[in-house]
Amino acid sequence: MHPDLESSLLHCRNLPSPPAVALQIIELAQDPDADLATAARVIAMDPALSARLLRVANSPLYAGRRRVETLAQATTMLGLNATLSLALGFSLARGLRSTSGAAAEQERLWKRSVLSALAARLLGEHAGLERLEDLMLAGLLQDIGALALLQARPDAWLALQDGGRMPVPLEREREVFGGDHAEAGAWLAQRWQLPTYLCEAIAASEGDPDPSNTFHACVIASGAVATLWLADGDADGTLRTAAEARIQAGGVGGPGTLDSLLAQMASASQNFGELFDMRIVQPAHLHAIIEQARELLVLRNLREIQETARARREADASRERIRDLTEQTRRDPLTGVYNRMQLEEALEHEFAAATAAGHPLSIAFVDLDGFKLINDRHGHLVGDQVLRQFAQTLQRMLRATDLVARYGGEEFLVVLADSSEAAATQVLQRILEETARAPMAVVDGHPLYVTFSAGVATREAGDSQFANPRALLQAADQALYLAKRRGRNQVGQHGH
Repeated sequence: MHPDLESSLLHCRNLPSPPAVALQIIELAQDPDADLATAARVIAMDPALSARLLRVANSPLYAGRRRVETLAQATTMLGLNATLSLALGFSLARGLRSTSGAAAEQERLWKRSVLSALAARLLGEHAGLERLEDLMLAGLLQDIGALALLQARPDAWLALQDGGRMPVPLEREREVFGGDHAEAGAWLAQRWQLPTYLCEAIAASEGDPDPSNTFHACVIASGAVATLWLADGDADGTLRTAAEARIQAGGVGGPGTLDSLLAQMASASQNFGELFDMRIVQPAHLHAIIEQARELLVLRNLREIQETARARREADASRERIRDLTEQTRRDPLTGVYNRMQLEEALEHEFAAATAAGHPLSIAFVDLDGFKLINDRHGHLVGDQVLRQFAQTLQRMLRATDLVARYGGEEFLVVLADSSEAAATQVLQRILEETARAPMAVVDGHPLYVTFSAGVATREAGDSQFANPRALLQAADQALYLAKRRGRNQVGQHGH
């Protein structure tokens, strides 16, 4: 920037300057230790700014299922970075818009700034960027240099603008002022100590789009879109072509992106303009384009809804298959009850839960008596049928909260949550009686009955006898051994 222009800006008594609250927000934005509570305290000092943040938190841009009622809720929902960016944008827009000068031109510049902010945000969404608030702020501030030139040399600026009907070539600005408004804006942003990304975005706002810098590309394209929107007309399509070229050159969209963007802006412009106390009117020369684009958007949205529904169905089916496969790895393939690996994991969980809650936990080893003889006399197919039927009997006679697993061979383990030794023994005794009464298989027309031996061990509430699940398993195994020594077909208890 030419030294004469810098001197003119430095000595301009009406040069825009950030409001006090904006200066504090700028300082917070550069503080790595800043947090939401500090940001909320600074914003709360300005009731108008607080109210504006509440409005944006409840606007279509961010509105969720629940209405945000307090500044604390708004800042929490938005997050620190978004809160600071939005607060800075609102405070600067309000403070700088009130500077003296040519009112009509100043209003045109701010309307272009607000439209650029909206366009930049929507382009950022289209490009998949995450820093949408930063992008919106960069779009909003890209013309602060024009506002500065208007204040420093109003007659020269207005003579160049020709009522804002066409964008003024930057070469003409440099001839008249010794620099262009992008250079002046970057210089001003540095003096205000705005974050580096904003200074760089303002400096690049009138340059050639670079696909490698999507953030800058969105800001650059947003200015061209705002110029098209505000024009009195575009009969030869020059402004439309320029906006499309910048969108595509920056890699933030392709053919048709501009039309979709204009339709989105038309839908959002009223609410977005209200956030900045500005009325944005849909331009007559773009009405046909916007209406056609809206129809295409409706069709595209319908296709997306259909594709989303199909994708959701496919995802649900895939999740179901994964659940089935996962469940299969947890189950014993013969009996359908849990396998030993799943048992150990579940027992760890139940032991920890019972310890934390102060509840009793009982486990029982169950072993079919004389099962080897069944295999030897009738074959393994009959033996498999006995195991399946017995497992079903166990599951049928236990609670849904109890767990049955095949420990190995003809041995099963039962985990009874929140069951005392007496209660667990009673349950196993009832199952023993049912097993003796109901045949587990039919061989050559004759019922095949079996019996089992069981060993119960219990970690009573508040008892520290068993330090871990393995100790409890060993105790149940010992009780099973005693039941077998005493003649089988009975339920043994640890320590009895």
